[in-house]
Amino acid sequence: MKKTAFLAAALLAGTAIGASAETLRWARAGDSLTLDPHAQNEGPTHTLAHQMYEPLIIRDMTGAFQAALATDWAPKEGDPNVWVFNLRQGVTFHDGADFTAEDVVFSINRAKSENSDMKELLNSITEVRAVDDHTVEFVTDGPNPILPSNLTNLFMMDKGWAEANGAVDVQDVEGGEKTFATTNTNGTGPYQLVSREPDVKTVLSLNENYWGKDQFPLDVTEIVYTPIQNAATRVAALLSGEVDFIQDVPVQDLGRVADTAGLVVKTAPQNRVIFFGMNQGADDIANDNVEGKNPLADVRVRQAMSMAINRDAIKQVVMRGQSQPAGMIAPPFVNGWTEAMDSASKTDIDAAKALMSDAGYGDGFSIQLDCPNDRYINDEAICQAAVGMLAQIGVTVNLDAKPKAQHFPLITNNQTDFYMLGWGVPTYDSEYIFNFLVHTRGSDRGSWNGTGFSNPEVDQMIQSLASETDLDKRNATIQSIWDVVQAEQLYIPIHHQVLNWGMKESVGIEVSPEDDPKFKFFNLN
Repeated sequence: MKKTAFLAAALLAGTAIGASAETLRWARAGDSLTLDPHAQNEGPTHTLAHQMYEPLIIRDMTGAFQAALATDWAPKEGDPNVWVFNLRQGVTFHDGADFTAEDVVFSINRAKSENSDMKELLNSITEVRAVDDHTVEFVTDGPNPILPSNLTNLFMMDKGWAEANGAVDVQDVEGGEKTFATTNTNGTGPYQLVSREPDVKTVLSLNENYWGKDQFPLDVTEIVYTPIQNAATRVAALLSGEVDFIQDVPVQDLGRVADTAGLVVKTAPQNRVIFFGMNQGADDIANDNVEGKNPLADVRVRQAMSMAINRDAIKQVVMRGQSQPAGMIAPPFVNGWTEAMDSASKTDIDAAKALMSDAGYGDGFSIQLDCPNDRYINDEAICQAAVGMLAQIGVTVNLDAKPKAQHFPLITNNQTDFYMLGWGVPTYDSEYIFNFLVHTRGSDRGSWNGTGFSNPEVDQMIQSLASETDLDKRNATIQSIWDVVQAEQLYIPIHHQVLNWGMKESVGIEVSPEDDPKFKFFNLN
C-alpha cells in the first residue's frame, strides 16, 4: 500500500509541473474499464467516454435532456413505431471525418451486438435507417415513449475508423479480449485522447474543431486523469494541490477538505443504490458449507439476511451520515420508486433468527461475500460491517474484496453466489432496472442478474414496458413487477449513495446526480 501511495504521489507531482491554468487534474478511486464505448455499462467508464465520444442526446449537469449529436427528435407523424432524429450538421470526428447518419446506424447496430453491454437499452429497436446524411429513423417493436431516455450513454463511433482499425466488433471484456478500440478513440467530443496508461494516467486535450466551442465554456483545455484507489493518497493529492478535482471525497475526510483554504466540498444525492445480490436460482452453490442444497433458494433466508443488516448503523458509523437507507433497489429519482417500498427494510434480529430456524438453518451456515474495493463509496467497509451483522443470525461470511475489474465479471459470468453491486438509472425509469437486474438472464436482457431469478410472467411484463403508451397502465405494470421483486427479496438494498465532490474554489461546477462530470461545462475562475 505504501508503495502504491508513493507511486501515485510521484506521478501526481510529475503532472503538476508546468500545468497551465487551463489544465484540470482529476482523480477518482477507479479507472475506466475500457475505451470501447459499447463494451461496458459502467459509470466511470461512461464518464471518461463522455469527454471524447458523444451520444445523440445527453443529460446536462442537472440531469436534464440536452441536444448533442441530434438537434431534435420526435415520433414520426402518422407512425408511432418510428422515431425521427435530425442530426447536427458540420460535426467532424477527431480525425476530421464527417459525422453522418451512416455512423449512427453503424453505432446503434454495434451497440445491439452480442458482446455489447448496452444492448438491453436497445431491445425495442428493430431497425435503424439513414433517410439522408442528417436524418435517422429508429423503428421500434411497438411505440416506445421512453426511447430517448435509453440513448444518453449510447456513443456514436466513426464507421470508417472502426472498419479501418479492426474495431467493428465490440470488445469481449469478459473473455479478456483487447482490441484497437480498447485503448484508442475517435469521437466527436470536446476532448481527444493524447495518451492512455490504464490504471495509471490518461491525458486528454481540447478538440479545437469541436462543434460546441461557441456554446459551452470549454475553460478546461487539458485533462489529466489519475485513478488513485487509496483514499488517504487521493485526499492528500487534493490537499497538497497536486490534483484540482476528486469525485469521491472519503466521508471521514469531508470536514478536513471543506475546512482547507482554497478547497470546497459539494454534495448531492446520487441516482444510485448499493445492494447485495444472492444466487437463489442454483440447486446448490459452491461458496457455502451446506452440501446438496442452496440456502439462498429459500426466501425466508433471504428475508432474514436483509433483516440482519442495520442500515442506520452503516449510515452513521461507516458512511458518517452520508447515505440514505434503502428498502428497494430504485433511487428516489426513478419512475416507479415509492416511499413505502423504500422504507420497507427493517432491522429485526429476533425475527430474522426465527425465519432462519423456520427455513431449517437455525444453526446458520457459511458463505463467501464478493465485494469491490475501488468502485463505490466505502464499498469494502460496508461489506466488512455486513459480515458482523450477518454473524448475529448465524451466517458466517468470508469476505473477498477485489478491484472492480476483477469483481464485475464474477457477476456477469455467474461466478458468485453473494455479492455487492451498485446500480444507477440514467433513464430515470424502472424499466432500466428490470431489464438488467430482474429479467431472466439471456442474450438480450438480464446481463447483470446474478440472482438466477427467472419468472416468465415477470419477463413478459418487463418486455411490455417498452411499447406501452398508456402511462397509467405502464406505471401499474411497473408496480406489479416491484411487488414481485420486493416479495421475493431478490436483493438486499443497503442505501442510496450521497455524492461528495472535492475541488479547488477556482473550479466552477455543481454535482451531477449521475456522478458524471462533463468537463465542457466546467468553469475555471
